[in-house]
Amino acid sequence: MFPEAFIFDWDSTLVDNWKSIAKALNETLIEMGKDPWTESEIRQNSKRSAREAFPEIFGDDWKTALSFFYEAFEKNHLIGITPLPGAKDLLEFLRKRKIYSGIISNKNGSFLRKEIQKLGWGKYFKNVLGATDLDFDKPSKAIVDALFQPSNINPSKLVWFVGDAVVDLECAHLANCTPILVKTGSITKEELIQWPPAKTFSSCVELESFLNDLENKTEGGKDK
Repeated sequence: MFPEAFIFDWDSTLVDNWKSIAKALNETLIEMGKDPWTESEIRQNSKRSAREAFPEIFGDDWKTALSFFYEAFEKNHLIGITPLPGAKDLLEFLRKRKIYSGIISNKNGSFLRKEIQKLGWGKYFKNVLGATDLDFDKPSKAIVDALFQPSNINPSKLVWFVGDAVVDLECAHLANCTPILVKTGSITKEELIQWPPAKTFSSCVELESFLNDLENKTEGGKDK
């Protein structure tokens, strides 16, 4: 059956903004007297929300570090943001068919909404939730329930949760949604075994092509 709703992650699923994230995080590490990280280390440690990850990284000084990071990221995140191939076309495909789309990201909600506005993508999303918008972040299933509160949609297998990281797959499983992996980021075999995706795509281009074929089959009566 064709999905009735989509939940998207943001970074590395629909957009690329890693240079801005890496720059701000390494400036923060240096400011706090730590060695800068490689891009691989940053990608491995940036899937959780900052309020969850920073206490582990910076200990008792995590609030100071978080404040510095936000200030550094604010300076350049709108300059570096770039849509990933096929992302806008995929969102337009869903919008034209009046399919519900929302965002759940572990990026600070204020930054997230500014980036969406910068790209002019607000028309594509019924609801947007980022870190600090609620008292919980991914992978809590409660954030999925919160996303759909303004709608008549309930979490189910007809809701596709699309992301690039294990936290997205885990959240989808916990919320009883269909986990969809867009394989643009780094994810281990062990993580895939623990939180397996229902389907895997190399990009938004491939995902849209699949949905187009699925729609044609459904309309043709081959998929009931």
